[in-house]
Formats: sequence, structure tokens, C-alpha cells
Amino acid sequence: MRALEYLRAPDTATALREAAQPGTRFLAGGTTLVDLMKCGVERPARVIDITHLPGLDEVTVSDTAIRIGALAKMSQVAADARVRTVAPVISEALWRAASAQLRNMASIGGNLLQRTRCTYFRDTAAYPNCNKRNPGSGCAAMDGLNRNHAVLGASDACIATYPGDLAVALVAFDATVRIMGRFERVVPVDQFFRLPGDRPDLEHDLAPGEMILGIEIPLSDALRRSHYLKVRDRASYEFAAASAAVGIALEADGRTIREARVALGGVATKPWRARAVEQALAGKPLNEAVIRDAAAQAMAGAQAREHNAYKIALAPKVVARALMSAGGIA
Repeated sequence: MRALEYLRAPDTATALREAAQPGTRFLAGGTTLVDLMKCGVERPARVIDITHLPGLDEVTVSDTAIRIGALAKMSQVAADARVRTVAPVISEALWRAASAQLRNMASIGGNLLQRTRCTYFRDTAAYPNCNKRNPGSGCAAMDGLNRNHAVLGASDACIATYPGDLAVALVAFDATVRIMGRFERVVPVDQFFRLPGDRPDLEHDLAPGEMILGIEIPLSDALRRSHYLKVRDRASYEFAAASAAVGIALEADGRTIREARVALGGVATKPWRARAVEQALAGKPLNEAVIRDAAAQAMAGAQAREHNAYKIALAPKVVARALMSAGGIA
């Protein structure tokens, strides 16, 4: 067993000060960090427990936005009646993630920062060649069993899939993440996650010593008429083979699409905004043929490996079904 130092932070200032020391990680729900420590992927020298920081577990809904603190629990947000009314896609994405026990423990901030479930990344003993874990060592998944790996946003260095559900919905609806370090800053969630490029170990725009304070989701007509569809190998406690977070706003005639929002999960190296699908739907009548034609553009630029080509066929069907559900024509 590897010894480490544990500190419970009484306030945000203390947490940030202590986190500036090398080898330090924040501990909230622990459903990601502890798991990765057991795998040997994470080996922190110090752990700062932030579970008791005041004011970071609140959920507020105003006339313009939903604001969710980083320490709010997944189950808490999913069950919030206000969230379910104005942003069903957020509640649905959270309910379809993990298990009930994990949702009761996992924090919203930690959920955003969860790392890939790539077997080659998580098995440190059998696969030392992982660019995400050991930059420059290679990618064992390229020629390995890559059924669950990404077909969008991949690079020659990494094809690992981003595993989360909530972030897919956040990207679709222009959410932002509040970050505190030496100063406070706000970053669009779509820009918060990075493509792997030649540095897949740099997964997001969070510097050492910085902390997520919360997220904000602007309210919109499309958000109120939204849906999250997740297709997976089994009905629960499973990561997506393909998922779609969608929303539709209609013109006054109730038949013409004024605006569509579409993002994909389970198929890319980061939550993937499908803007080509959105543009193809704008101004078109709400019907199955239009939706299926537009959904076909969801996989533009996709590249398959030996075992994951099925995702290219599956994802447009998931997008189309989700859009028809949101539009009330499924």
C-alpha cells in the first residue's frame, strides 16, 4: 500500500492553497479518483478532501439559467423538479449514468472530470504503452480490441472515448464551467474538453491547483424540449456505445424547426457537438424524413478502426430517434 497525506479543507481558499503543492488531488465523491488510485493510474502524494466546502452543493434555477455547484450530487440534480421541468435532458443524462449508489456519491464537478474507460489506459501492468497515461509511449488500442473506442476526434496518438453523459448534454446547450485558481474564470464546456492531438494526457482546460466551482446552463426553448438517448450493451450501469443529447425549438406554426441542438457521446474523444446536423434542421419541417436525412451528417469525418465501425452506422440512428422523441413524433 502506498502512503499518502490526507487533508480536509475547511474552505475554498485553503483547498486552493494546498492544491498548489505538487502531487495533490482533490477528493469529492471519490468515484473516479479512488477507482484510478486502485488501478495505479493516479498516484497522488496528497489528497485534499473538499466535500465540506460551503456553498458548492447548491442548485438554483432562475428565469435565465440553471446554476449547479460542483459538489452537488448527481442524484440530487437528476431528481430536482425544477431541472426536470426546464432541462429534461440534464436530468435524463444523469439518471442514465452509473448506478444509483454511484449517483448518490458522485459530484457534478467530478463527473465532468471522469477519465476514459479505455482498458489499455486503466491496466497499467499489462499495457505500459498508453500516451494518455505515459506520453510518448504509444497507443495499445490502435491495433488492439477497440470496439468501444472513438471514431470522431481521434488522433495518431489516442482513440480513447470520453465516457461521460452529463457533459454531452452540457455541450449541446452552451453550458459554461466556472473555475477558480489564482483568479476566477468562465469557460464554455465545449472548449473545456480538449482533443487528444499529440498530447492526449492533457484532457481539459483545468490547470494544476485550479478547482471547478460549478456550471451554468442558459435556459432556452430547445432546452425545455430536450431529450437524452443512450444506447448501450445492457440496460443499466454501462457506458454508451452511442448517445445523443438533443433539443428542438419550433416556430409559432408548431411544424417548422426554428432551432435544433445536437451533441454526441460514446463515439468521440470528447463530448461532440454535431453542428452540421443542427444547421441541416434549421428552417425545415418537423418530420421523420427530414430528421433522418440531417442525422446522417452526424458522422461526418468519422474514422473507424478494426472493431468500432458499427458506431458510424449506429450514431445517426440514435440522433434521429432522440430528435423524434424530443419533437413528439417518435
